[in-house]
Amino acid sequence: MDLSRRQFLGAAALASLSAQVLASTEVDPKTGMPTRLLGKTGARVSILAMGAGSRWLMYRDEQQALQALDTALAAGVTYLDSAAQYGNGESERRLGVFLKERRKQVWLTTKISERGYDEVMRMAELSLKRLQTTQVDLLHMHSLSGASDLAAIEAPNGALKAMYKLRDEKVTRFLGVTSHTDPATLRLCLERHDLDCTQMALNAGRIGAAAPSNVRGHAQSFEETALPVALAKGMGVTAMKVYAQDKLLPDATPQQLVRYALTLPVAAAVVGMPKPEHIRQNLEFAKAFQPYSPEEMRSLSGRLAAARKTEMDEYFAHHVDACDACGITPA
Repeated sequence: MDLSRRQFLGAAALASLSAQVLASTEVDPKTGMPTRLLGKTGARVSILAMGAGSRWLMYRDEQQALQALDTALAAGVTYLDSAAQYGNGESERRLGVFLKERRKQVWLTTKISERGYDEVMRMAELSLKRLQTTQVDLLHMHSLSGASDLAAIEAPNGALKAMYKLRDEKVTRFLGVTSHTDPATLRLCLERHDLDCTQMALNAGRIGAAAPSNVRGHAQSFEETALPVALAKGMGVTAMKVYAQDKLLPDATPQQLVRYALTLPVAAAVVGMPKPEHIRQNLEFAKAFQPYSPEEMRSLSGRLAAARKTEMDEYFAHHVDACDACGITPA
């Protein structure tokens, strides 16, 4: 039987855990950037994280892409989020160029999409080579989908076995899993396995939740289904799809969407910023952040979910953030 948020924790316990995450917020006196603890990792990261996926790869000129990173880091962004799949490795290669002299200044996350043991080990070696480092801070199993995908990860020679070995061998300090398609499957994965972090689709429209309806008669959301499990286990949580690939922007402002995500009990919101003005804008939102009240959260999410949720859940059920068509030829 599916567990709702209240069934899993109870409202009071969930509120207490959420408050603990938000209470960990501190402002970096040098940059003015708020930071939060990334769960049981104990690391402190900027609440705005730089997504190095399809949006960052829209900087066709490499120097412009590196300048975008420089602007973000100078303003206090410390969390960089990549994946072996992004641009067929081009994201990691560019980050490696940028981080040659700055590796210790950032929290470096990457992701691996392969599901077999040997394939994961091979890709991890390639990712380290591209990133020009001997260790990443966080390695995610990328884009968990349905039950068959979870079974593949859990197989005797599946990705999970390889990930544990990579953590034991200090190739990565911490392990995690991401999902933007199936909250129920992500919940099961988090419940069953020894993971440190997770990244999930969390946005004001509760979009990115193409799963069967639950007992309350509406599609499940990560916020209701998977997030409570992560909080109960002390995991570091990051939000993605904050703008829902810009699909929510006709019905809400960018500031409302960032503010909603950061009011949730997450350490950071991972945002793709394909133009310099987007970086400046999101930096302003993060540094001026004030949480919404519970009533404001319910009002905004209710309005947006009613407007576009069914349509957008179907979109994200088939969405792959790999930038295969962004016109970049990997080095």
